[in-house]
Amino acid sequence: MKLKKTYRFAFISSLYITLLSFIIIFVISTFTSDKFNLVLALITGVFIFLFSFIVIQFRVEHFIYKRIKKIYQEVDLSKVESLNRMSITSDMETLSEKLRQFAEDKHLEIEMLQIREEYRREFLGNVSHELKTPLFTVQGYLLTLADGAIKDKTIRDKYLQRANIGLERLISIVEDLDMITQLESGTLNISINRFDIVKLIQEVFDLLEIKAKKRNIQLSFDKRYDVPILVKGDIKRIEQVLINLIDNSIKYGKQKGTSIVSIQNHSESQFIIRITDEGEGIPQEKLSRLFERFYRVEPSRSREQGGSGLGLAIVKHIIEAHQQKVFVESELQKGSIFSFTLEKFK
Repeated sequence: MKLKKTYRFAFISSLYITLLSFIIIFVISTFTSDKFNLVLALITGVFIFLFSFIVIQFRVEHFIYKRIKKIYQEVDLSKVESLNRMSITSDMETLSEKLRQFAEDKHLEIEMLQIREEYRREFLGNVSHELKTPLFTVQGYLLTLADGAIKDKTIRDKYLQRANIGLERLISIVEDLDMITQLESGTLNISINRFDIVKLIQEVFDLLEIKAKKRNIQLSFDKRYDVPILVKGDIKRIEQVLINLIDNSIKYGKQKGTSIVSIQNHSESQFIIRITDEGEGIPQEKLSRLFERFYRVEPSRSREQGGSGLGLAIVKHIIEAHQQKVFVESELQKGSIFSFTLEKFK
């Protein structure tokens, strides 16, 4: 907000002083029987007015400047030099608005810092928990083997296999965190090419078929797609998005249910790919945090299903790296719909 310079206060104050002086001169001349000289009175009045105006304008301005500079020294986190003397005004209304805006900005900064600090604490706690669980598991198996169980071939093979699963989970968490870091910093290369999204979805179905059968979940399209649907994107990254979303629909979908994928027009330049499950659904108040790192709707149930807890965060970052959007809709006891847009190839 640019401060405007005003002379109104000095003008009105000088006018009052001049009128008062004129009245005093008139009264004195009346009581002293001196002849009232109108010309001299006017000249004196003009002089008083100009002198008063200059003194009031610049002294008040200097007074305000000193006070405001002191306020900046007390509350501003930046340098006092950022306060420009030329911008100081004797217009108190504008000045008050400027200070109010300044206070609101600082209040907003403090709120944002508090939110970030809370997120940082939660994030560090989640990272610690996710890493600690497989680490302690691996450590327990190795210590048991070191205490003599290694001599029993059956126990040795079983514990080494379980320790390997724990290490694989650790590697998965570290790799996912590394990928998110690269996506956020822009150092992960995105290779944009055309590909058939129908073919890619079918390949992901084939990849997750065994997992789906274990939960008696059928993977299918919403209809028959007889012709290729060409889109633009990084096929490897989009495949990862599809794997994460379809895998989640299997993990949290209803047993003996279906996971349906549809491809529809979203705009003249975009398709939207929807993955629909028949699971328990997600409460509305938790949807806004669903794509945060390590955020779990039901922590105990989610950890039983495995995974790093970073799948949806990776989905969000990959789609945003393509300059596209990801959406989620859900209704309790009816299921969830995860969707994302892709650019059409023309």
